[in-house]
Amino acid sequence: MAHKHYDAVIIGAGAAGLFCAAMAGRRGKKILVLDHVVEPGAKILISGGGRCNFTNAKVGGENFISKNPNFCKSALASFKPQDFIALVEAHGIKYHEKKLGQLFCDNSAKEILAMLLGLCSAAGVELRTGHSVTEISKAEHFRVETTAGTVESTALVLATGGLSIPKMGATGFSYEMARKFGLGIVETRPGLVPLVFTGERWAWMQGLSGVSFDSIASHGKRKFRENTLFTHRGLSGPAILQISSYLPPGGALVLDMLPGQDAYEVLLERKASRKKAELKTVLGEFLPARLAHALLQPPLGNHTIGDMPNKALRNTAEMINRFTLTPAGTEGYAKAEVTVGGVDTDGLFSKTMGAREVPGLFVIGEAVDVTGWLGGYNFQWAWSSGHSAALAL
Repeated sequence: MAHKHYDAVIIGAGAAGLFCAAMAGRRGKKILVLDHVVEPGAKILISGGGRCNFTNAKVGGENFISKNPNFCKSALASFKPQDFIALVEAHGIKYHEKKLGQLFCDNSAKEILAMLLGLCSAAGVELRTGHSVTEISKAEHFRVETTAGTVESTALVLATGGLSIPKMGATGFSYEMARKFGLGIVETRPGLVPLVFTGERWAWMQGLSGVSFDSIASHGKRKFRENTLFTHRGLSGPAILQISSYLPPGGALVLDMLPGQDAYEVLLERKASRKKAELKTVLGEFLPARLAHALLQPPLGNHTIGDMPNKALRNTAEMINRFTLTPAGTEGYAKAEVTVGGVDTDGLFSKTMGAREVPGLFVIGEAVDVTGWLGGYNFQWAWSSGHSAALAL
């Protein structure tokens, strides 16, 4: 790679980096995108089961986790979901709303990546993959040394994401460079991640792998109503992934397995109308049979509901509406969809994503301490933060 000077070098050819490059290139900026992996946009391709949940129809600051909950609002307001949807439509990509505002490609995530790469190409962006950055320094300009040579730039954009899914090339590079230039890091942990249970907390779940059910998963005041899924190691499913981002190590979650209904009232009604039925049979009416049997350890499950005192029914109902579980941990970054935490927003301007104390340095996407919910929010943060930086380059 020849020694050149660019308006900006963007490190990271993922969603945020590619979009930032395309938008800056459109403004006539000379942009170089570098990535140590060979194939750009790898996480885009696997997202949404291969169909890319590229945004959500309704996005607000409440859909994100950050030490500063207001930081994300400026970027989200300057580039909205409707703006990205307009791009998708202009490129003839068919899409649909799955649920809760989640927008997916009808066909393949490859269409979103192809659109981003096409936008970059049309804007004259240079894309160099398989090039590892070995050193970055700044005097008058940024000097970026790579395994294929050295380049200089007026601006530098860190867009390498977080630590989730390391097998796809995720590293802590952006955090390392941010520290090098004096930016703080909010402690990171896996987010949108399955939960693991061990010992007695796991014993009753054995044999339930594959069972799923409608639920409300909550921790403190935060609640999510979605499916919960038993796995061979614990719990997953949308409700669990969502609450995992809020669950501190050692924290407990509460599962409501009969959302929207008072289980005690339901059991009382069944006691009156089906007094000869066994309790496990009654529970099997509104819970998966395997789950109902696992919850009711013998001899409780063999009790005839008409013979049970109301106090016993109330205790059973409390278990169904407020089942408290404390996981041993999570599946870690290997299975996490995102990283909670990251580059501290205290050191960044919210309108530009630029570093307050280092002119020309920008941090965008998942590398920043802004983490979205499941459902297209993290992609929208990639587009919005990338767009904000592009306008400032």
